Amino acid sequence: MKHNFIDQYSDGNSVIHRLDPRTKFLATLAFILAVTLTPLHHWQAFGVYFALVSVLILLSRVPVRYILKRSLVIMPFVLLVAIFVPFLKENGLQLFLTIVVKAWLCILSLVLLMATTKIPSLLEGLEWLRLPRVMVMILSFMYRYIFVLVDEVMRMRQARDSRNFSGSRWWQLKTIGRMAGTLFIRSYERGERVYVAMLSRGFEGHSRTRENLGFKLADAYFGISFGLVLFLMGVFSFGGG
Repeated sequence: MKHNFIDQYSDGNSVIHRLDPRTKFLATLAFILAVTLTPLHHWQAFGVYFALVSVLILLSRVPVRYILKRSLVIMPFVLLVAIFVPFLKENGLQLFLTIVVKAWLCILSLVLLMATTKIPSLLEGLEWLRLPRVMVMILSFMYRYIFVLVDEVMRMRQARDSRNFSGSRWWQLKTIGRMAGTLFIRSYERGERVYVAMLSRGFEGHSRTRENLGFKLADAYFGISFGLVLFLMGVFSFGGG
């Protein structure tokens, strides 16, 4: 099982790839805040946000199809949450469309961040920014061992299919439920073994990487220009509306 399906394009050499992970994380966070705080009726602002993230995607040289595919995977969950909004408010349809557009723009920025940043470097940057250590370690473990979990699921699926998985719908649902329970127990037990092994090797509660983080002149230029665009958009949205 290949374990680079999360950040498979992070080894690129584009302008966006070479930025410091902390710069990209803070820029993404600022972009998400700007998008979520923009009032409903400022559709021109959302067009500018889309143009901005599109330019960054093109500069990153990450395949556009990959970005769109990853972003659309999340959208069904957004639609599931927002589908009842048009029936609850007078301007529900406008609010529904705004939620969908905002969510998609935020997801695009997050997918771009993950596609252009090595996960270990990003985790080190998050720890440097003083994010809760527990959160950073959970993300670190997820990245390191999610492919092990996927391997386990694939083995269980292969074992199920080799036993002529068929029968009534109810029987299939019961089998899948048992598989889910077995997977939970195996994951818990393996997690305990991994944690004990890490403690025996000197684990101290924080991640260690060989990446050397460092702000460069390009980070300053990018941060200032990106922040200026978001500031002007905020002035337009809340001032000149």
